[in-house]
Amino acid sequence: MGDRNRGTTMGAAEQAQARERILETAYGLFARRGVRAVGIDEIITESGVAKATFYRHFPSKDALVLAYMDRWYQVRHDAIEGAIARAHNPDDAILAAFTVLDDWFSRGAAEVTTFLHVVIEFGPDHHLGQAAMAHLANVRGRLAVLAAGAGLDDPEGFAWSFHILTKGAMVASMEGDQRAAARARKLARALINLHRPQPGPSNRAAAHRPHKERQHRISA
Repeated sequence: MGDRNRGTTMGAAEQAQARERILETAYGLFARRGVRAVGIDEIITESGVAKATFYRHFPSKDALVLAYMDRWYQVRHDAIEGAIARAHNPDDAILAAFTVLDDWFSRGAAEVTTFLHVVIEFGPDHHLGQAAMAHLANVRGRLAVLAAGAGLDDPEGFAWSFHILTKGAMVASMEGDQRAAARARKLARALINLHRPQPGPSNRAAAHRPHKERQHRISA
């Protein structure tokens, strides 16, 4: 019984390793060349698994693409959440995404534009395009939560505008702008100020009263 269990465990471990090799191989190929340009046979050859093994883990190429996007979303999520945890104030927490993007751009990380590429390649009506947009929506949702925590007006609208800046930075980086993230970060800070709540009429009037008058009213 012990030998049989040991064999089953080893088989499961080997299967997990094979799945990981397939996913890692696809991750690199898809990130560099896009999804449509990479075929299953190439992934099987590069990962060194049998065709039957590939289809045991991924019944179709689309299933592999979905797993690839899930993997990238988790990598992106973990990196940005780590940067948020190190932020010193709510504004810096919002801007943390650009710290991470700056690092990725400087290293030439091709997978940064994964979701944009999938949407462009397949369109918003294809289920892969919809899956990519769902991941992008999750990113915006997190931004909206951060914006609300910072007390900004219209957190959802802020998240959409902020996302325009991150996407623009990605495209600019592809064009060769090595300072794309830094430039976008400056614009994002201006966007934060634009969404900062403005004082109401009574607060504005109080703010413009002479200091002595305000002091007298407080003393009275």
